[in-house]
Amino acid sequence: MKTLTIALTLLATPVHAAELVLFEFDGCLWCEQWKRDVGGYYAKTAEGKIAPIVLADLFDPRPARFQSVYPVRATPTFVLVDKGREIGRITGYSDPESFWVDLGKLLAKRAP
Repeated sequence: MKTLTIALTLLATPVHAAELVLFEFDGCLWCEQWKRDVGGYYAKTAEGKIAPIVLADLFDPRPARFQSVYPVRATPTFVLVDKGREIGRITGYSDPESFWVDLGKLLAKRAP
């Protein structure tokens, strides 16, 4: 029964081809501002369900699945990765409205 429960849970868990990678570092004031403005509810939005946020420290070794991402030199940098390749990025953060507009443009670039 336990195996069946685990199997059903895995089948019910959504698989995301896209991820929004937030490259940040400790002490990044604009990263913290984004987290206060947007980060608390991002996962509950339609965009957050399409491209869940993944936090990545700018100075840590890059996970293998993000090796195709071009170098990141500024924080925050949001990189939309879909099926292992970089679709586009948002460099910097100024306000929620600009973030959502820019993210919408990135998501529109994804292949169906």
